[in-house]
Amino acid sequence: MEPRLLRAFVAVAEELHFTRAAARLYVAQQALSRDIRRLERELGTELFTRTTRQVLLTVDGERLLPHAHAVLAAHDDLGAAFADRSRPLLVDLNTDGMISGRVLARARELAPECELMARYQSGLTGAAAEILAGRMDVSFGRFAGLAPAVRARLSAQPVRWEPMAVLLPDGHPLAARPEVELDALAGESVYAGAGNPATREWTDLAERLFAGRGIKVAPPAPVAIGFEEFRRVMAKTRAPVLVSVDFPAMPGCVRRPLVDPVPLSPVSLVWRKGLKHPGVEALRAAAAELAASEGWLRRPAGAWLTEGDLTHMCPNQ
Repeated sequence: MEPRLLRAFVAVAEELHFTRAAARLYVAQQALSRDIRRLERELGTELFTRTTRQVLLTVDGERLLPHAHAVLAAHDDLGAAFADRSRPLLVDLNTDGMISGRVLARARELAPECELMARYQSGLTGAAAEILAGRMDVSFGRFAGLAPAVRARLSAQPVRWEPMAVLLPDGHPLAARPEVELDALAGESVYAGAGNPATREWTDLAERLFAGRGIKVAPPAPVAIGFEEFRRVMAKTRAPVLVSVDFPAMPGCVRRPLVDPVPLSPVSLVWRKGLKHPGVEALRAAAAELAASEGWLRRPAGAWLTEGDLTHMCPNQ
């Protein structure tokens, strides 16, 4: 049985939507449907019930899913065991200038023989799909914000509780404040990546933070690629943007930390489970070193965080 067929099955089983599963696998929907039909023929059973409104797993589909995960995990482990450990490691930094860049820089010092290639995918949800598809190796972000089935195939190491901030256009009524209280954003519509499939974990965090505070998550909008386009769109819409305190400075905008309470965004180093590479070892060592020396995993008293994020970042608490 070809692993490709099982990967197709798992994608549809987790998305319960052929279009989203095809996009996740970077294949045409027709090709994905053919693979599912072929797998059903080989197994002699239907795996999904399909209607115009929904896709559901059959009893046999539910029975196959844990076996498919086990087979694919073994397949990935086999590939990792014989992978070229001298090949370049592709590291997604999400955005230039963030703490992930410091971790990468230190890892390059610790392992100068490794070629650690930076990428800028922007969003752990999107990067996780790339990692599982073998097109990326490592990323950073909110691990607890990923779907459980995705987390099960990844490894993660807590790096930092990152305080959150708001990016405001010059002239905004709140821009003159050195800090912005969360309650001061009541009535505002704040952009947090809504509609961007690569940043679902960030939008989810914003929705949890804003709930009950009278703050709205700005509606979906076309994703601005590049700082200049981001700056242009922000100047046009003048909408506040939820960011981290390390978000790079941008002309025409001011970044203000959020307080009362200080909201925390959890950042983890994330890689494919079973991946063996000296670059991963260097990144893990660099992240641990910087977290210890900079106090990245200390939480301010009274800070806001979600229970799920706390469980991942501090499993023994």
